[in-house]
Amino acid sequence: MDLKNPEYAYMYGFLQADGHLARGAGQKGKLSAEINARDIHILYEFQRLTPYYSSVTERVRTTNFAEQHHSATWTLCALEARTIINELGIPYGKKSRIIRPPRFEFSRPDYLRGVIDADGSLGWTSDGLPFLSLTSASTAVAAYLCHYAKKITGAERIARRNARDQVYVITYFKEQAQQLAAHLYYPDCLALEHKKANAAAIQAWVRPADMKFAPPRRRWTAKDDRELLRLNDPAAAAIALDRTEQSCFMRLWRLRTGQTPTPVQ
Repeated sequence: MDLKNPEYAYMYGFLQADGHLARGAGQKGKLSAEINARDIHILYEFQRLTPYYSSVTERVRTTNFAEQHHSATWTLCALEARTIINELGIPYGKKSRIIRPPRFEFSRPDYLRGVIDADGSLGWTSDGLPFLSLTSASTAVAAYLCHYAKKITGAERIARRNARDQVYVITYFKEQAQQLAAHLYYPDCLALEHKKANAAAIQAWVRPADMKFAPPRRRWTAKDDRELLRLNDPAAAAIALDRTEQSCFMRLWRLRTGQTPTPVQ
């Protein structure tokens, strides 16, 4: 399972986010992934990519969200295959908080596309704006998306757990979503068909002429804060730091009132 290969990198990212590696008695165990039956095609692709016996089955059951949920499950039991997957970085048992990107060379856009297909969303907001998002409990995965997406879009995101679920929700909107979707969902890539279609559809969005464009935010650094405090004058700091006077005024007020920690000298 060479993760420099785009198909295996995608498969690994998907299984890392939405698969489950379970131990059984002795050397028994299984790797499985259960998804909505509409996406069963991707499980057949996993079966094609795996040189060990595996099965794809379907079932209909009642869940908290639907009286009849039609799902499909891919199951792989071979010990050698499970050992390979485990050594690559998919742990046995509960893993949502501890998974991380591979620590060796891998196909980055394909890995991230697999993670987003499993644990992300892609499409339109209720206001008709394109978006791409990832929901993950893993600090390492959330931080990696922020790092990688900044290279592609220039947009800076800081991974923070939300208060309600203690998970990370990283979201990109408008042109940033378009750029990231076009990069990750390139022609003929392995992906869930409905997300690939959404990635193509959002490329048609055009910013209305009356919609203001907000450039990427420049975050304040400790060096900026020290210079601002030294000058103690928003007008002078605006020139020295190449920022607006209003921005310098508000930052200085936050520093003076303790709402922003004073930088270490």
